[in-house]
Amino acid sequence: MELTQGWSTVVPPDVAGRYELRETRNAAAVLAATSREEFAEICAVLADFALTTADLVEAGGNESRLAARLNAAFRARGWREGRVDTVVTSRLQVQPWAPAGEVGVTVRESEVVNEGYKVDNVKGRVALDVEWNAKDGNLDRDIGAYRALYDAGLIDGAVLLTRTHDDLRELARELTRAAGGSDDEVRSRLSTSTTTHLGKLESRMTRGDAGGCPLLAVAISRRCWAPADGERARPEPPAPLMLTDGLL
Repeated sequence: MELTQGWSTVVPPDVAGRYELRETRNAAAVLAATSREEFAEICAVLADFALTTADLVEAGGNESRLAARLNAAFRARGWREGRVDTVVTSRLQVQPWAPAGEVGVTVRESEVVNEGYKVDNVKGRVALDVEWNAKDGNLDRDIGAYRALYDAGLIDGAVLLTRTHDDLRELARELTRAAGGSDDEVRSRLSTSTTTHLGKLESRMTRGDAGGCPLLAVAISRRCWAPADGERARPEPPAPLMLTDGLL
């Protein structure tokens, strides 16, 4: 499935400049048009969010604390956790046969209830999850929930907040080293290849896992990092050199 660029016309520049954005089916433009209030709240939360050194350096539990911080910001704006359940009712209607003196239809019903997956945040007709550094299988769960909600006509689109990979891993290692971390601690920062990040999500988007549901991916990048007081800002890594014909 082709990625679209609708976000470039509706996402505020201060947000677009700090996050990596991907979308299918012009998700950002769809949500901005159909769910104006909810889309504005998403942009406001993203604009207010800052990635801290503790998010990247402190071992154990900081992934869930970061997600909790973002989820709390949505809760304060009226977003609530939801769950996708499926109820299938089968009805057999046995028709009467007049020669036997039968006059009424006999009805037999069977109901099957499948409890589905939870969605971190739902408001109006928008679903949103935060997957900072969880197991990458969570992406399949989230996207499956969005697809089911969209196919049932309950949402117009979805947003998935995650992170970039290489740039944040390098920043985390730089900050851990500056904080006096050991070589093992430096190497361990965001090193697992089976956790959620934009690369894992983008591949699922382009193969069409969300079906017809417009999906906006927002990835926290190193541009979201805010140095604490007295902490030296670290420059962006230099862009790779571009060679032109005839030049070495």
